[in-house]
Amino acid sequence: MTEQSAKKHSFQAEVAQLLHLVTHSLYSNPEIFLRELISNASDACDKLRFEGINHPEYYENDPDLHVRVSLDKDNKTITISDNGIGLTAQEAIDNLGTIAKSGTKDFMSKLSGDQKADAQLIGQFGVGFYSGFIVAEKITVESRHAGVDAAEAVRWISTGTGDFEVEQINKASRGTDIILHLRDDAVDYLESSKVKQIINKYSDHISLPIEMQKEVWQEDAVAEGETPQGGQMVKTDEWEAINSASALWTRNKNEITDEQYIEFYKNLSHDFDAPLAWAHNRVEGSTEYTQLLYVPSKAANNLFTREAKAGIKLYVKRVFIMDEADNLIPNYLRFVQGVVDSADLPLNVSRELLQESRDVKTIREGNTRRILTMLDGLAKSEDEQDQEKFKQFYAEFGSVMKEGLGEDFGNRERILKLLRFSTSNNDDISTSLADYKARMKDGQKAIYYVTADSLNAAKNSPQLELFKKKDIEVLLMADRVDEWAMEFVNEFDGTPMQNVSKGAVDLGDLQDAEEKKALEAAAEQFKPVVDKLSDALKTKTKEVRVTTRLVDSPACLVTSEGELSPQLVRMLKQAGQAIPESKPTLEINPEHPLVKKLESSNQFDDLAHVIFDQAVIAEGGLPEDPAAYVKRINSLLLK
Repeated sequence: MTEQSAKKHSFQAEVAQLLHLVTHSLYSNPEIFLRELISNASDACDKLRFEGINHPEYYENDPDLHVRVSLDKDNKTITISDNGIGLTAQEAIDNLGTIAKSGTKDFMSKLSGDQKADAQLIGQFGVGFYSGFIVAEKITVESRHAGVDAAEAVRWISTGTGDFEVEQINKASRGTDIILHLRDDAVDYLESSKVKQIINKYSDHISLPIEMQKEVWQEDAVAEGETPQGGQMVKTDEWEAINSASALWTRNKNEITDEQYIEFYKNLSHDFDAPLAWAHNRVEGSTEYTQLLYVPSKAANNLFTREAKAGIKLYVKRVFIMDEADNLIPNYLRFVQGVVDSADLPLNVSRELLQESRDVKTIREGNTRRILTMLDGLAKSEDEQDQEKFKQFYAEFGSVMKEGLGEDFGNRERILKLLRFSTSNNDDISTSLADYKARMKDGQKAIYYVTADSLNAAKNSPQLELFKKKDIEVLLMADRVDEWAMEFVNEFDGTPMQNVSKGAVDLGDLQDAEEKKALEAAAEQFKPVVDKLSDALKTKTKEVRVTTRLVDSPACLVTSEGELSPQLVRMLKQAGQAIPESKPTLEINPEHPLVKKLESSNQFDDLAHVIFDQAVIAEGGLPEDPAAYVKRINSLLLK
């Protein structure tokens, strides 16, 4: 292809909208463009290190990896260059013309016009390249992939509007040059002192040298015998490193400031918010490794999607090996970001090898312990700021932590101690299981809880009526994961956990002898009605029985111990899973007028089905045949 035959391509629709946002709205923190582009250049060098393990020829005659920043005041350009892995023509089209990461629609739906929020989204969705248009009216990318012939390099050009051009060029050097043609209102970024300040602020920790041309003072030329009256800084042919070029995690933590930890996290995660907490440790023993682990302050938008990956970068002896090393962290801690640098793993380690490695298992267990200890420290801290951090952590990640109850049996007790719940006495999600135990009534033998599809549904569940009457506190669990997670929990700290919607209600010493006698009498009195209900609802119920758990409702559904609850059945069906057929138990309130009406009703079957369907609705479900339910209701209303 010649320059004249350069091909035009249209941006993906979401990118076009993003570019409009960037060029017209994102001015709250414009200097972040340099951080994002330097970070991308560093990643390209890391990828070459990894690919170079199996393809040493990729290094060609240029083994010293670096990032260079060049300023050209005459042409008003900033060029960020790297000698990393480079791009092929197709990669330029794919990577620079689309938002490849999942969640694009959600991303675009959140573009609000709020400058700070929009800037956060740019980093969160990994589209940092486009931040160059904050300061540039045009961007030119020239790149050659390692190992590719110089004549097969690619040039990508765009003004940030609806399309971009791609053409084949000659490029002798490996890697990528990103040339920003600055707008008139951004020419102050051509001052080397300002650029150095930004690099030191955001990118000092990057383990590669970030270089700029060395400058020297040159005095003005004067006639012989005269004294120079001025001069200027001029560039030389030498390049000098602007950053310390030492991997932050390899340094002694006593020498690292909080600000440096925070900036490293932002660069690592492309997050604009500071993390809530971090842990930096060198672990020695049978397996040696360094861990630097962060808890973000906000959940990623894809946290609960199948595409969600762990944010751990794996290094071996400071050589980058892979992103998203999910074998180094359990799935329920996938929100954690950070770096693990192993001294023992081989440089050619693969994802398959990671699954089988004993060293990896040791690192995974060590990372898990460290994170749980860090969170436990926040939860127990008496410092008000730490308490606020834990509250924020739980609001963002409490649901995903519960997945650990079914995934990490060894740490189940530690996870349980970190969980927080609303209760029938307190809507705030602030009660720990230890708090609940401390408030249990004398004679109470179990920790009671109820699961539902929402907090309101849990609060108004018919199963709670007796507990409210007796002022017995019940934990309210309304996360989708609760029903599944609690299947793996039988007790906490020696006290049984009891789902109040499973099995017959048994309050033990909290229920007096008179109540038990009343239940036995009611069961005997209503036996003919119960038998008739059992016959009318034999296709829908496993059993019908009288209960004392109800106060205001005529009936409720109860699941037998060991069976799936209606909420879990609905959830599994929505996920497309086959569910074994099971029927609930219908419990009736012998004191309710509607139940008493059954004894003399000449529409027994209709009323029986209505009572059953209302019990289904009360626990968040839908009648099996809504039309028949409506027909029966209308018929009863007319009478």
